[in-house]
Amino acid sequence: MAQKIHPVGFRLGIGTTWESRWFANGKKYQQNLLEDIKIRNLLIKKLRPAGITKIEIERSINKIRIIIFVTRPGILIGRGGTGLTDLKKYLLNELKIKEENNLEVIPMDIKQPDLSAYLVAQNIAEQLARRMPAARVMNQAIDRVMRSGAKGVRIVLSGRIGGAEIARREWKASGSMPLHTLRSDIDFTVYPAMTKSGYVGVKVWINKGESKI
Repeated sequence: MAQKIHPVGFRLGIGTTWESRWFANGKKYQQNLLEDIKIRNLLIKKLRPAGITKIEIERSINKIRIIIFVTRPGILIGRGGTGLTDLKKYLLNELKIKEENNLEVIPMDIKQPDLSAYLVAQNIAEQLARRMPAARVMNQAIDRVMRSGAKGVRIVLSGRIGGAEIARREWKASGSMPLHTLRSDIDFTVYPAMTKSGYVGVKVWINKGESKI
C-alpha cells in the first residue's frame, strides 16, 4: 500500500490538510481549479528567490486568501511592505480581479527549510543540473535533513543519472520511514531535474515524527 499511495494524500483529513480549501459545483469547480493551478505557477516562478515551499488557497464568497510559505519572507515582503503590495497588484492584474479587497496575500515564515521535502528536492535537482556526483548530493542532503531534527529521510533518483547511457534508479535513506502509519507526519514531493542527458526524477520523503493535527 505504501508504495502505491501518495504519502500526503493518504493522510488528508487525518494528519495533513488540503492546500486548496473551498467548495464549488459544476463549471465553477473547473474554473476554481484552473485558477488555483495558475496562481501556484505564477507565484513559484516569481518568488523563487524567496524559497517558496507551499501555497495554500482559501476561497469564500468573492474573496481569495493566498497563504505563501517561504524561507526568506524579507524578499517577499520587501522594504516597508512594498514587495507584498507589488505582488498583490501583480496577482490582481493576472487574475483579473477588480476589487483589491477581494484578494488577501499572507506570507508565512518557514523556520527549518531542511525539513521541507520540496526545498530539499529542488536543491538536489539544481546540483544534479550542475553535474555534481549524485551519491555525494544525496548524502549531503540526508545529513542536512537529519541534523535538522527529522526522524527519517529517503531520496530516490530515476533516469540517466550522471549522464549514463542506460537509465537506472538509485536511492538512499536514513532513519525510519513508516509510510503505512497514519499518525506519522510525512512530507513528500516529486521534482524534475533537467540535466544535459535529459530529465532525472527526484523524490524525497521526510519523516517529521508524530503529527500534531
